[in-house]
Amino acid sequence: MKERTYLKWYNKVGYGSGDIAGNVVYALLSAFVMIFLTDTVGLNAGIVGTLIAVSKLFDGVSDIFFGSMIDKTHSKMGKARPWMLYGYFGCAICLAAIFFIPADISEFAQYAWFFIAYTLLNAGFYTANNIAYSALTALVTKNNHERVQMGSIRFMFAFGTSMLIQTITVGLVAYFGGGAGAWKTVAILYAIVGVISNTLSVLSVKELSPEELAEGEAGQDQGEPETYRLREAFGLLIRNKYYLMICASYILMQIYSATLNMGIYFMTYVLKNANLLGVFSWAINIPMIMGLLFTPALVARWKGMYRLNLYGYILGTAGRLGVVIAGYVGSVPLMLLCTAVAALGMSPLQGDMNALIATCSEYTFLKTGKRVDGTMYSCTSLGTKLGGGIGTAVAGWLLAYSGYVGGAAEQSASCINMLHIMYLWLPMVFNLLITLILTRLNVEKENEKLRHYPSSC
Repeated sequence: MKERTYLKWYNKVGYGSGDIAGNVVYALLSAFVMIFLTDTVGLNAGIVGTLIAVSKLFDGVSDIFFGSMIDKTHSKMGKARPWMLYGYFGCAICLAAIFFIPADISEFAQYAWFFIAYTLLNAGFYTANNIAYSALTALVTKNNHERVQMGSIRFMFAFGTSMLIQTITVGLVAYFGGGAGAWKTVAILYAIVGVISNTLSVLSVKELSPEELAEGEAGQDQGEPETYRLREAFGLLIRNKYYLMICASYILMQIYSATLNMGIYFMTYVLKNANLLGVFSWAINIPMIMGLLFTPALVARWKGMYRLNLYGYILGTAGRLGVVIAGYVGSVPLMLLCTAVAALGMSPLQGDMNALIATCSEYTFLKTGKRVDGTMYSCTSLGTKLGGGIGTAVAGWLLAYSGYVGGAAEQSASCINMLHIMYLWLPMVFNLLITLILTRLNVEKENEKLRHYPSSC
């Protein structure tokens, strides 16, 4: 029997375009906030890294909180869409605020300004928006193929936006005259683009009713609303081993991205050409987008996500090892080729991640009868912020430890060696760790067991 479909093509594209909004925030901060703070504002990279790390303590609490709040929300717009819509306005304001650090206040006040704006953005508004956006995958369709398509389209927009921002931002800052004023203008432009794309995405889909979501689940209560408290929701998460594996993978994926986003330093001081950041961004994002185009068909052909994700990351790890070798040989073309191979291998997991989390949420539902879609999708926001924050913080600490001098024409030998470690070695190590996790992440097989033999599991 053919599985029911819920979405038209324009619903999927409209939903996916919402990641333009997420990535004008994420890509700008992850790729450029550190060099803006060190080279334009004049702050210390190590102190900035520490503030980012401390900020993550608030994020760990807020992710589970907002996920639980989404699960308990009942409105005409549904559970997730109100949080996604209204949360982004705060994102836009805080994004601009980070780049509006006044030059005429004390250095301590500048650090405080950054910390408050960054924490409000990540622990508050971005969390509410991003968890809601991710949770929509499980709330607008029950068709797993459509979920994979939504994830693939979403990440095509995500990587396309990231590639564009990394390609044009240096030039835009120069076009607007350079310095703090130019960064403010760029931040405002990106915030406006984000508000528009987020609003269109919210309006492009409609959530299913609780009765429709529960329909057809054998042995499950067909219409009871969730009544668990935050502590109970947290308990449901930590008892789901697949959630913990996905969360760990997502965090590592974002740390990986954060270390690559420090490439602006590698391009400037090792390869001696800051504009190469855009070239490497193309080498990452074009293969990633190409892979995302084929991910839904490959998932269908391979009858699941497990093998595709695992074999893809084996290829991705081998590609990053090639980048390490090419980097020490000094061959930029070979670095670009191996970067592209790695990105292609990593693309399936990016494309089917939302569907994988939805499958993980179904595992909890089949085991306990409780639906925790919003709380379950907290791992995407937690991973994005915690992983990206840790990666950026570690980069700041390593830069400070190596003796980096902001704005200097040349850096010390110890700093150059550290940049090789940060841009070449660390991404390869993170990919290897993710590959090891993926060897055990076969939640689809476990769900099949639960459906056929629920009493024995």
